[in-house]
Amino acid sequence: MTTVDPKHVPVVGSAQFQCPQCNVVAQQVWSDIFLSTGRIPGNPYTVALNSGVVPLGNYQVSCCYVCRKLTFWVDGKIEWPSPNQILPASDDMPPNVKNNYDEARAVYHLSPKSAAALLRLAIQHLCVDLGGAGNNINDDIAKLVDHGLPIKIQQALDVVRVIGNNAVHPGLIAIDDNPQIVVALFKLVNLIVENMITQPAEVKTLFEALPSGAKDAIVKRDA
Repeated sequence: MTTVDPKHVPVVGSAQFQCPQCNVVAQQVWSDIFLSTGRIPGNPYTVALNSGVVPLGNYQVSCCYVCRKLTFWVDGKIEWPSPNQILPASDDMPPNVKNNYDEARAVYHLSPKSAAALLRLAIQHLCVDLGGAGNNINDDIAKLVDHGLPIKIQQALDVVRVIGNNAVHPGLIAIDDNPQIVVALFKLVNLIVENMITQPAEVKTLFEALPSGAKDAIVKRDA
């Protein structure tokens, strides 16, 4: 799973690709990285070894024309920022949920367990947005099931909940041995948002666009 369009994969020296910083397909400005071997003008603390600079042939930097952020390359590969396999948060994800999701996405490569714990917190907030009380995530899921939560969404919530709990309280799931399981959790959180927020909103918009006579007939039929 990747956020990069296969047609716009970042390639060293390419004039345009999908920026690893902002995910926009944008023009890139390239520069070599140089090691100074002499006195920097205006800086009295540098020691003049000899004049000029030495290019570091295997180090390059690209600057995105859109976000103006830098990407550092070593031996033709991105060294920073860390390549991210995680899909961005859904556009319809509530802000408080998205904050946890984005933080989990940022720390995944450093600590998959931390990412899993943050995703558990994300769905705890999401359950509240969907009508839960927020006191106990397990109770909130049960309440949502009572109100007709689809079984696949209940299972997705419980997967994130259980694995997230294991990240905080070690259990039978060894996240360190299988960090890719956390990648799947990100996908599940987006799936939950898609099913519980995005799709109902799209259906509601289409229904409200129906002629008033048709909507009145539907209400009368269902009554």
